[in-house]
Amino acid sequence: MQTYLTLTRRELASFFVSMTGYVIIAAALFLMGLSFVILMVKLQSEPTSMPLTELFYATPFFWLILLLAAPVITMRLFALEKFTGTFETLMTTPVSDLQVVLAKFTGAMIFYVLMWLPLLGCLAVVRYYSHDRTLLDFGTVGTTFLGIFLIGSVLTAMGCFASAMTRSQIIAAIVSLMMGMALLLLGFVAMTFSSQTGWEAQLFAHVGLIEHMKDFARGIVDTRPLILYLSMTGFFLFLTYKVVESRRWK
Repeated sequence: MQTYLTLTRRELASFFVSMTGYVIIAAALFLMGLSFVILMVKLQSEPTSMPLTELFYATPFFWLILLLAAPVITMRLFALEKFTGTFETLMTTPVSDLQVVLAKFTGAMIFYVLMWLPLLGCLAVVRYYSHDRTLLDFGTVGTTFLGIFLIGSVLTAMGCFASAMTRSQIIAAIVSLMMGMALLLLGFVAMTFSSQTGWEAQLFAHVGLIEHMKDFARGIVDTRPLILYLSMTGFFLFLTYKVVESRRWK
């Protein structure tokens, strides 16, 4: 356990010893702030009864942050160490392959959560200046962050898998982004089947990323998306572990 925690601290610290981590957080904060400015200008002329979290979820900036953050965060985890030669040095130390994979994933997820924390500040500012204490429900905010965390865990696990397969950070980011976009496209396909009742509609409804996030933003928690995203996260971490383990076969 101590080895795992040490490796996690190492991975998390690596985001802040260079400009990479600060640039990612700054870019995410800029997009969040811009989206809320646009929302506030729009709400001045068009009042709505929708929760503010659902309005933010419906903006393209939300999905832009969600899709781009994980590839940028994870592209360096394995690929950079393989490129610089430090990965083989790391693996010769008394650590297991599973500890390395879990530590890198955990470090990336902690940074991912830190990147989203400014969203709380944006929501608090809107709540303060609206003089309406009922505008934001803490339960809805909690479920929104739960959805962001679950989807982010899947995208981060995909990014770990992509980074473990190559020595190039650019290739790792592109592969991870393509997998994330494919997952998002399944959500659009699910929306087209939403008015139907066949088995195809039921199948795509279970993998409808957009509809799942819509429910989370409304304060609705369904156990089926929870199981789906946790299972997908475990599956891609398993693939990552197998890729790391395969070096012993070469």
